[in-house]
Amino acid sequence: MNPDDTGGPPQLQLQDGRATLTLNRPAHHNRLHVADLLALQQHFQALQTDPAVRLLVLTGSGRSFCSGFHLGDFDHQPAQPGAGPRLFEETVDALEALPLPTICRLNGSVFGGATDLALACDFRVGVQGLVLRMPAARLGLHYYPSGLQRFVARLGLATAKRLFLLADTVPADELLSLGYLDRLVPPDQLDATVQQLADALAAGAPLALRGMKQSLDEIARGTFDLATVRAREARCAASADLREGRAAIADKRAPRFTGR
Repeated sequence: MNPDDTGGPPQLQLQDGRATLTLNRPAHHNRLHVADLLALQQHFQALQTDPAVRLLVLTGSGRSFCSGFHLGDFDHQPAQPGAGPRLFEETVDALEALPLPTICRLNGSVFGGATDLALACDFRVGVQGLVLRMPAARLGLHYYPSGLQRFVARLGLATAKRLFLLADTVPADELLSLGYLDRLVPPDQLDATVQQLADALAAGAPLALRGMKQSLDEIARGTFDLATVRAREARCAASADLREGRAAIADKRAPRFTGR
């Protein structure tokens, strides 16, 4: 892609059970327009019901991961379904709610609402040199409730206050120590590290991975329901995947899970 191109909506690629969603406005640091958020929601809806997809990698094109919501769209949102004032929140919540495991490939710095978009993924791999900044307070914005909850649940109250109230610019090594990043690597090791995580996730049984992801997120949000988690546990206990996993151990071979 020519670095001068303005780009367009996020691009989805599917290959060997792996979905890759690439934010596609490199000339503007992959800022998210209303059209981009609507496109992301459509992609998430398709991935929600596609049993052939085992995991999702979310990344950006160019030098930055994402600069957040395009401020120019605050006052010029088109009159189309789903383009209301809570569109960004609903889009990030839809990403977190995906049953399949998700990896955010942070190819560069992350700002504004995009910090929550990345946090909604299960894992984050970042490159050395990136920074994070959440400038909501400097813009006069009160951030949306589910985003605040996600930051507190995943990073703790003190870190959330630092990011939202002080609007600190946080370098990559601190993001690793704070738990925002799971891996921090040189740019030339980014793809290999993402692939390592993807391979580890692909080696798991889909029913168990998806069920435990949902249960863990519910526990973190405080919406944990014991009967629901027990039902997921029972489904895995009666699954063909568990039988296959036990047989593979006995036969000293790699399991061939089917998600059933």
